[in-house]
Amino acid sequence: MGYRRRSRRRSGNKAPLLGVVIIAVAVLVVVARLDLLPWQLPGSDRAASATEVPSSELQSRVAISTPTATPTVTPTPIPAPVKTTNAPPPNVSALGAVAIDERSGAVLYEKNAHARRAPASITKIVTAIVALENGNISDMVTVKYDPNELVDSTVMGVNVGDRLSLEDLLYGLMLPSGNDAALAIASHIAGSEKAFCDLMNAKMKVLGLGDSHFVNAHGLDNKDHYSSAYDMAMVSRYAMQNPVFRKLALAKVHTVTVWRANGTKESYDVFNLNKLLSIYPGADGIKVGYTENALRTIVGSVTKDGHRVFVALMGSVDLWSDSPPILDYVFKNFKWPSR
Repeated sequence: MGYRRRSRRRSGNKAPLLGVVIIAVAVLVVVARLDLLPWQLPGSDRAASATEVPSSELQSRVAISTPTATPTVTPTPIPAPVKTTNAPPPNVSALGAVAIDERSGAVLYEKNAHARRAPASITKIVTAIVALENGNISDMVTVKYDPNELVDSTVMGVNVGDRLSLEDLLYGLMLPSGNDAALAIASHIAGSEKAFCDLMNAKMKVLGLGDSHFVNAHGLDNKDHYSSAYDMAMVSRYAMQNPVFRKLALAKVHTVTVWRANGTKESYDVFNLNKLLSIYPGADGIKVGYTENALRTIVGSVTKDGHRVFVALMGSVDLWSDSPPILDYVFKNFKWPSR
């Protein structure tokens, strides 16, 4: 009997002991899952004296399930051509000049590149790209302008009330440098020349070109109408990304069709005034200009061995004596990095 009582007493104590063990194990598991040391548990006597967990560690614990943000990738700068000779840059008559590599935007030649000067008709480069980005080349345009604004102007030959496509107006703007086309385009796109100039100035601001301010769409002299060789080269670099603009800049001749205000239909050719297209191998644009105040101006584009270079001249006495030496200097003395 005594043995049985002892046996029952022992068996009666086993269950509570097992329960205590299970609870202890569970606590240890919880502690391990929380990654807490004994003195970090609430109520521990050692908690107050223990070294606090660094805030960075606590933040990492809290954020452990938070998706990691994708880091911002900074574009790798495009390597610029490197000059490989000691050849001096050419001396030209232009008061402001620059040559720019298309791919990198690097300046390869400059002379007063940021000097503000009258741009004359290379203004129409900005007119054209703004029109292309805000209009549809298939639009039919009714010509509107103030004839008094066209004194001593080059024109494409459209009159108030004539109708033609925006595309033909753009060819009339870029090839024979028609000021009548510039005014018709401005009126069609923005409702007025002033509103159109606001678009032109806004475009230059977006491109980060701060040497320019335009008060007309054609480039006739005005004290508040100015740009720089650098700005004109860089806006041309931007414009030449547009395939329609590239066609305009390259064309030597184009046939326009005009529905005259009297009801007759007339087709005729307009011709490009940019002689660089004919005299320099690889030339593929862009625009020339002239006024008595601005003298000769140009933005030219030449592509050789897959590399395009823009040359911009302002205040030149002779574009065809100034442009080739700069282009020769660049292509003969700079080496482009392999892509």
